[in-house]
Amino acid sequence: MPQSHGTRRRTASASARARSEQRRGGRRRGGERDAGSRRAARVPAPRQSPEDLEALAASGPSGPYGGDERALPDRYRPGKRRRAWRLLTHNVTITVAGIAVLAGGVAFVDWDKVLGEADPPKAAANGPVSTNDMLAHLQGFDMDAVTADSIAAAKERAYKEHQAYMKKLKEKAKKDAAARAKLKAEQEKERLAKSNPSAAQNKSYGKKMNAAKGWGNCWSSLLTLWNHESGWNERATNPGSGAYGIPQALPGSKLASAGSDWRTSSPTQIAWGLGYIKARYHDPCGAWSWWSAHHWY
Repeated sequence: MPQSHGTRRRTASASARARSEQRRGGRRRGGERDAGSRRAARVPAPRQSPEDLEALAASGPSGPYGGDERALPDRYRPGKRRRAWRLLTHNVTITVAGIAVLAGGVAFVDWDKVLGEADPPKAAANGPVSTNDMLAHLQGFDMDAVTADSIAAAKERAYKEHQAYMKKLKEKAKKDAAARAKLKAEQEKERLAKSNPSAAQNKSYGKKMNAAKGWGNCWSSLLTLWNHESGWNERATNPGSGAYGIPQALPGSKLASAGSDWRTSSPTQIAWGLGYIKARYHDPCGAWSWWSAHHWY
């Protein structure tokens, strides 16, 4: 049915309004899309932490920084304290430190005690002695004549008893093989009692202390006298009488009057011997003269 003019006008108006609204909607949706893009552009990318950047830097040549921390931005580079802490807490550092501590502990362990081994031999009691020390020994000791006479009597008795014993043993040894063996053993004891590896040092002390007494001209007499008595051995012990030390004090404990170290100290023994010689024989020359005649002093 043919439309009227009024109908065509309403249809055209409706179409025009629809197209207008469609254009406005498109512009509105386009604006919204543009605004969303602009807002998205303004939002910054997530910020990586320094730990992430360090991990990236250490991730090898393929990492964004080529495995080099120096390529990191200044504000993300690890500081000196952090580097030091990382070094100290590194597994290799901890292992090396542990080995060093164990090695130090092993070095300071007293293995002799741990293993139950005997104590090492102690150094000889006779060390270097100064002239002042030798003089102190001499000035700190003197002997009276009565004490010297009692010592001489004991030495005479011991000498005579030993000589009688040896004479009897020698006579028996001529007939008895066992007695000969015993005689040889006794003679060996006497020889060993006079053997002394430190004789030269002790003689040096004796010479100086003898000169300090004013007896320099009698040194040869003293030297020969104590060569016969003890071989200048501070530990010499007479197997028959028990006389002890360089001057062969009898009993050996008499030496204690010159010092508590009388068992091992050469200067102490020499001081005692010179005191004994002075009290009984005046000087070593007189002592040697007596010994030459009696074989004891």
